[in-house]
Amino acid sequence: MLESGFILIATLLIFTVGKSPIFRVDRSGAAIIGAILTISLGGLSFDNATQAVDHRTIVVLFSMMVILANLKLAGFFEMVGGYLMRAVSTQQQLLLAIVLISGIFSALCINDIVCLLFTPIVLLVCRHVQCNPVPHLLAIAMASNIGSAITLIGNPQNILIGSLSGLSFTSYFMTAIPVGLTGLLLTYVIIGYCYRKDLKDKLHTVSREISYTYHRYLIIKSLTVMAAVVASFAAGLDIAITSSLGAAFLLITRRVNPNKIYTSVDFNLLVMFVGLFVIVGGVEHSGLMGWIIERLSSVDFSNYGVFTILTIILSNIVSNVPAVLLLKFFLPSHEISLWWTRMAIFTTLAGNLTITGSFANLIVVEIAKRNGIEIKFLDYFKVGFPLTVTITIVGFLLL
Repeated sequence: MLESGFILIATLLIFTVGKSPIFRVDRSGAAIIGAILTISLGGLSFDNATQAVDHRTIVVLFSMMVILANLKLAGFFEMVGGYLMRAVSTQQQLLLAIVLISGIFSALCINDIVCLLFTPIVLLVCRHVQCNPVPHLLAIAMASNIGSAITLIGNPQNILIGSLSGLSFTSYFMTAIPVGLTGLLLTYVIIGYCYRKDLKDKLHTVSREISYTYHRYLIIKSLTVMAAVVASFAAGLDIAITSSLGAAFLLITRRVNPNKIYTSVDFNLLVMFVGLFVIVGGVEHSGLMGWIIERLSSVDFSNYGVFTILTIILSNIVSNVPAVLLLKFFLPSHEISLWWTRMAIFTTLAGNLTITGSFANLIVVEIAKRNGIEIKFLDYFKVGFPLTVTITIVGFLLL
């Protein structure tokens, strides 16, 4: 129990800080080291460790990344940026368009990857029209977090919850969509208010055209596959099988070098998931989780308010994926589907509270930094705090 607890705490510490304070170890590295120590110290046998990994979650994550990688190679997001330039004439319109695009695509794909692909396009547009990019970059991150809460394939933690809980894709969508749409509207309103001076002017540009190339056939093929996969989820078919079939179909091609697809897959995220599964499996197997649950028996986790606050706080301390792996042990046994739904929504909404609240935020901030634009903690927090508080209250009441 002591060894498993130490490994878990050390791993979560690195997840909280983002890297080891001593060695050059990132989150994925911490998950790998923790998993290896769990097995080596006898916390789990190798066979038990492989059984602790939820392979369905890994398959769905990988498959959706392959589908999105095809859209990237086809130039789809550059094409969206080109349409964006021609469709808007004011910064308020640009902000609204970015919120809608980021939110909608994050509901259909993994939000981290959407941020990775869409952020450079928005930076290009902002340079072209000579406007402050910070509110528009915040819109990408915050709308992607909220949009991804709408479906069970919108982000890594929701994919994990969908696999662990067996929630119906359609019933979850019908429950989450009012919260998500309200959240997107609030994102636009709150960012627009906080940056009202920057957004009052029209777009300054000589040309409405951005040069880009795209592959029409590959875009149509990829979007068709994505639509078919989402429709299959909605119809109640197996999410792992349908997503992997979609990815496999896109890999049958004479046009695209498969290595270009694989380089667009975030293998760090997949490895991190595998490591976390093993670490939490070791904690459970050692009896430590049972000991913790017994000590926290006085806390009423079936109290909706307590559960919501705990979910928001824990998601910001250790990140949303580890939070899900820990919170699953404290779910009330009655109306279990409703509690899984609440967890999926609130662990996602929590990502907008701070700049480190989700991987999507960090992706946007790092890409902006490489382009000479710094988004500080307070820049994010002055929008993220009122947005998270407001949408949490709305979500709490709607659910």
